Amino acid sequence: MHDQPDQLEPESLVREISDLEGRIGALRQAAGMPDTDLRATLDAALEELELALTALRTLGAEQGSEQAGSNAAENERRVLRTVFQDAPVPLFLLDRNTSVRRANRQAAELLGTSAGYVSGKQFTAFCDLATRAAVRSQLAAVVRTGRRRRVPVRFLGRERPVDAVVTLARVWIRGEPDPMVVVAAGAAKPPADGPSSDGAGAGTRDAGGSGRAAAAKRDRGGRPARRPDEGTPRVPEPAAPPRAGAAQAGAAQAGPTQPQARIDDEAVATIVHRMDVLATASELLLDEPVFNETVAVRRCARLLAAELADWAFIDLTVANGGAPQGDAAAAGAAPVLHRQVVMGPDDEYSVEAARTLQELRPAAGTLPYDVFATRQSALRPHVEDLEELGKAADGIPICAKIGATSLLSVPVEDGERCLGSITLASGGEYGPFDLMDLGVVQRLGRYLALVIRAARLYRRRAEVADSLQASLLPRALPAIPGATVAARYLTATHGAEVGGDFYDVFRVGDGWGLVLGDVCGKGEDAAAVTATARHCMRLAARWKARPGEILGMANDALLDEDRFVTAIMAGVEMAPDRVTVSLGTAGHPPAIIVRADGVIRSASRGGVPLGLFEDFEAGADTIDLGVGDTLILHSDGVLEACDHARQEFGQERLLEALAARAGGSAEEMLGAVEQALLEFCDGDLRDDVSMLALRVEAPTLD
Repeated sequence: MHDQPDQLEPESLVREISDLEGRIGALRQAAGMPDTDLRATLDAALEELELALTALRTLGAEQGSEQAGSNAAENERRVLRTVFQDAPVPLFLLDRNTSVRRANRQAAELLGTSAGYVSGKQFTAFCDLATRAAVRSQLAAVVRTGRRRRVPVRFLGRERPVDAVVTLARVWIRGEPDPMVVVAAGAAKPPADGPSSDGAGAGTRDAGGSGRAAAAKRDRGGRPARRPDEGTPRVPEPAAPPRAGAAQAGAAQAGPTQPQARIDDEAVATIVHRMDVLATASELLLDEPVFNETVAVRRCARLLAAELADWAFIDLTVANGGAPQGDAAAAGAAPVLHRQVVMGPDDEYSVEAARTLQELRPAAGTLPYDVFATRQSALRPHVEDLEELGKAADGIPICAKIGATSLLSVPVEDGERCLGSITLASGGEYGPFDLMDLGVVQRLGRYLALVIRAARLYRRRAEVADSLQASLLPRALPAIPGATVAARYLTATHGAEVGGDFYDVFRVGDGWGLVLGDVCGKGEDAAAVTATARHCMRLAARWKARPGEILGMANDALLDEDRFVTAIMAGVEMAPDRVTVSLGTAGHPPAIIVRADGVIRSASRGGVPLGLFEDFEAGADTIDLGVGDTLILHSDGVLEACDHARQEFGQERLLEALAARAGGSAEEMLGAVEQALLEFCDGDLRDDVSMLALRVEAPTLD
């Protein structure tokens, strides 16, 4: 190999200027990153300026010496390969574009990987982001000027960064049209007050500008510190095990190879930690009596950011809107991903970055979107293109903004449809992601997809149940001259099925009828019986006037149903001097009368539920109401509501709540019962609750 003159042909000059523009842009981005070595960046910028001046002065043709014959070139390359592989120091051979053409065994061990994996990738992909742009500029300077350079580099080793000083030298190899660069790596000289020679202090610097101190981080085999979370169970953590296969990287950094027993212990500990993460994920995602998509997504992201990565992104299609992949494709529209959650370090810079990234929508061509669209997982142990995650609003690549040097992304699919993607990013402080990490996150993606599918199905069923329930209740209560009416309906906290409670107010002859009932059971079948009972009573009121007779006709209609109904009906006759209430009861809790002076009494019980026997007879009672008196009808859901000790709300608490509001309106009285009920059971209603009230008002003067 031999050196060449420094002149460039016009075509080479154009290419050199184009490359120069790209490197200057990279230096500009690097200068704005946290923890960037500004002195090194400045030196690189000066080198770029020198190259620009040289390029402007050099407009002549570059005259290279003629190449030797093909046999001589092949012999020389063979000798060079032998020397290259047997060199006692890590060596990289780069082409003009700084892609690794070849790496020797020592170089592969330095990075904790294989020579085949390194070949073909950009050399700077194996450097941390803080020095990447400067190294790229120094490489360009060596190619252009031929002068050797010594540059400090932090390599992204398999387990943790490796500080080194590299020597860059330009070489010409026969048979190659362009110059190449040999990179020789040597150990970095630690500062006088720097880390000890065993590398224990290597983690004190925040890698990649993420802003999080290494003392607050942990090896992905088990970190000692975690971000506080909202009740997330702690994963059992082995004693700081490196990831499986880490022994080779450790040997390159620390000297002699570790004993095989130690290597096996570390591999087992790493696998155990992955299993703990999966077990914890299952507990977090399934520890909900009712599946909640938002809770599940945030829990999953929090676990991943705490145990496997520095950053976690979860992007999903929207249940009602952005259609899932299959539906959108069928409709001819591109599927739309929405960013659901971003979890990262808890320092001030990262929290602000997460807030900004939360607002971005993954665009086509980015890694999260491509994984979602193709349903194929992707592993990027060493990130070469910093725009893999797209750009932030300020134009800075997201990878540069969060210091990401390693990425993995998996689809969130339930076996039928792809619902989105999970993407993890790491700054390289504890090595790049590997296939074991990918396998764990793929399983978590499957778990999360199943939970999301269940949550969306549950939500759709709940919406259907709410719509059906609303159709079984009157849209508005009629105005009754001389009285006010009010109603309350509370659905059970658990379950998405339509309840069996109903109430109604309608005309009966010259008066009014108030009815409240409860069908045995829940669901669509119970809803059908509810509709039958309610509308049958309305229809019977056209021919019958007494509540007992109306309930009797409803009983005949319900005999063919497989569910029974408890009900109570009040026939109200409004007269100038009095209000008379005739009650008919069919196995239902009795009515309550709250007098204007606060005295409370219960009407008589009686009757059997509707739909059981042909010889039906309702319980009967008659009550006179005065001005300020209130009639209360309620379901057994009020009495049977339980607190955490399984103690029922009961009749006495109901009467106390009503007595406290005896002088209030019908609406205020039912509101007081609702508040007392929810406070008693802490908002956890096991059954539907329905209440109906009628209060006699003072006559108005014309």
